[in-house]
Amino acid sequence: MNLELRHLRVVCAIAETGSVTKAASLLGLAQPALTAQLQRIERILGGPLFERDRRGATPTALGELVLARAKVVLPAMKGLQEDAARLAGNHVTPNQYRIGAVSGPILGGLIARLAAENDSVQVLTHPSHWADQLSEMVSSGRLDFCVVGACGDTVPGTPADGLIWREIAVDAIFVMLPETHPLAHRWEVDLAELAEAQWAVLPGDGCFGDCFAAACARSGFSPRTMYEMDVGNVIDLVQAGHAVGLCKATFRRTHGIATVPIAGAPLRWRHLLGWHPRSQAAEFADAMLAHAVAAYEESAARNQHYIEWLKLNPQFKPQLSIA
Repeated sequence: MNLELRHLRVVCAIAETGSVTKAASLLGLAQPALTAQLQRIERILGGPLFERDRRGATPTALGELVLARAKVVLPAMKGLQEDAARLAGNHVTPNQYRIGAVSGPILGGLIARLAAENDSVQVLTHPSHWADQLSEMVSSGRLDFCVVGACGDTVPGTPADGLIWREIAVDAIFVMLPETHPLAHRWEVDLAELAEAQWAVLPGDGCFGDCFAAACARSGFSPRTMYEMDVGNVIDLVQAGHAVGLCKATFRRTHGIATVPIAGAPLRWRHLLGWHPRSQAAEFADAMLAHAVAAYEESAARNQHYIEWLKLNPQFKPQLSIA
């Protein structure tokens, strides 16, 4: 087996995160699969690339050599792919958009607005749990736009991606409870009241897990089991009363489930639109952002509890026109 670019990306991910487990999460792989891949890479190169212990993974001398070369090769290949994609005409036209998105309230409304504006428009979508994956696809010319989320003030990807990011809106994070739960009909719920709960969340990257753990610590407890699963299974688990869910405030109302604000609004989720400034998609970015904001407004307006709550928490609607 020959060394490939994907192998260099694996080595870089482990070095950047300092952990095989964290690198596996970053790359969207299972930890055993990434460990096996690292072992194959080390066999190709003739020695261990990392010293691994309970504190994480530290590059060996051979690992440092590979990382130094990878930091030259990967940006060069990325630039070649971007330039080749644009030269080959692999770009957006007014009648076609390639949009990647993580789970959220915006993509469906965005597609509807693009279609209403031009009934011949073709929208090709690429779903993912991983914002960094989508930003890399935009950077390399495989997507025109991505609609992603970020916790706090961070943005996905790296500065080398060269993307422009614009904020669509800021969502508060609510809890999902079965309608039979004693707290389901409260105006707000304090996190401390859910100290004994098990939690169900969507998978994803970024710092949200750390932010949630910190919010729980400020409320005096550490969260119990955190189940990562797709949205259908999260709903099933909450409806059955086996877990409490975390969701964006704009989560569409579902039979048997109540969404309740968290007192003090300790968690937020910024919806972002990203594109590459040198792509032809950039010409349509302002219109795309306007459609995305309108799609978010429509989604927020479906939740009357959220609209009333926003009146007391205006920091969560910088782009909204809801009175």
